[in-house]
Amino acid sequence: MDLAHILAFNIALAAAIASPGPAFLVSVKTTLTAGRRAGLAVGAGLGLVAALWTLAALMGLEIVFTAFPWAYVAVKTLGALYLLYIAYGMWRGAREPLAPSEVKPARHAFLQGLMINLMNPKSVLFAAAVLVVIFPPNMTLAQKGAIFTNHLIIELIFYSLLAFGMSTTTARNAYLRAKTHLDRVAALVLSALGLRLLFGR
Repeated sequence: MDLAHILAFNIALAAAIASPGPAFLVSVKTTLTAGRRAGLAVGAGLGLVAALWTLAALMGLEIVFTAFPWAYVAVKTLGALYLLYIAYGMWRGAREPLAPSEVKPARHAFLQGLMINLMNPKSVLFAAAVLVVIFPPNMTLAQKGAIFTNHLIIELIFYSLLAFGMSTTTARNAYLRAKTHLDRVAALVLSALGLRLLFGR
């Protein structure tokens, strides 16, 4: 493993993180509604589990999912239902004004970030595919640990920048003006992602 491998991995990782998936949408929504601290917390939860999925792929967890398909189906189903639950809450509250009761503590935001990525076993399969393409086989435990640490740092940097950017007064005021439409679009996207996770292979 050398610097070129890490660079290629980081490019693929940056593209995956920036895609408008459930993690990105929940991070933006949390920051806009609950503030920067909650945005940082949800990003920490999202990033930690994403990096752990990569570590699991490095350790061969995808082999377990292949050997025991029911485990993969169970986690995938729970994840899909959780996304649909979040989408329902967003849709139902789209017309409601932003109230202090909506502001979640950082601990709750961190746990939500954990749950979002924990309930998506496709992450480990994606990570395994990327790792196989980019990195050489038979890496040492120290090298695998370095990849995990690198992944975690990239995730934390991205979500921290997102939290600081979206917590500005300009971003918050723009969200408040278009809250109903933005929340419903986010709810539809999360619903589509949940259904795809539920019924997709």
